[in-house]
Amino acid sequence: MTAAHTLRREEGIEVTLTDGRTVAAVLAGLDPGSDVGVLKLDSVDLDPIDSGDAHSLKPGHLALAVARADDSGVSADFGVIGGVGGGWRTWRGGQLDAFVRLDGGLRPGFSGAALADMRGQVVGICTSALMRGAGIVIPGTTVERVTDELLAKGRVSRGYLGVGTQRVGLPDAWVKEMNLSFGSGLLINSLAPGGPAEQAGVLIGDVLIELDGKPCRDMGDVSAALGSASVGQQLQIALIRGGERHACSVTVGERPQRNSCR
Repeated sequence: MTAAHTLRREEGIEVTLTDGRTVAAVLAGLDPGSDVGVLKLDSVDLDPIDSGDAHSLKPGHLALAVARADDSGVSADFGVIGGVGGGWRTWRGGQLDAFVRLDGGLRPGFSGAALADMRGQVVGICTSALMRGAGIVIPGTTVERVTDELLAKGRVSRGYLGVGTQRVGLPDAWVKEMNLSFGSGLLINSLAPGGPAEQAGVLIGDVLIELDGKPCRDMGDVSAALGSASVGQQLQIALIRGGERHACSVTVGERPQRNSCR
């Protein structure tokens, strides 16, 4: 496993083993949402790693990243855990089981590196692709979960509405008239042709305020609602159209896959 964004091609991939041998690898699948990429090696015996738990990390803990950057051989870098938190959703729509930020970011070539705690247990994979200017750890539990789905299906299925949005403030009159407990919504500024939202009758210029009965104040709310929804499930949408509340039902689609393979 490695960081998906570091895999720049689908064919001709080679992996250098700990004994120095270079072997061919096959791309089993990519998940840009969580930035997990999985490679298959045929007829190669690998020693299992000693796995740790990213949830046990705390700010100030030391950690060791180990990478093989280009042709420079194995490199190691000590770092400090800068911040930790609960599960979170990336801007690409992936769900990570814990938030772990490395203090000071990542050195070039260390995206995809294994991160070990001070017991020498591997707690996750480092990546620079999920937060601007920061090194993030993809927890080992997330890597395992995503890997299982990629090996089974070649992709990770995620809900999709097919809308482009912009957060807007709602006039006080609308908030009062519609008895809303929040003051912002999402202006629909684009629709994917033939996408779920367009098929449901959503129009450019509508303001999305609720999805499945939950407020839609920003795209984080939409991602959270879609995260618990299965592809093909029907969700109720509340919109403001022409100053009046409007409701419709949308069937959740599957987000188009990019750089994924079966």
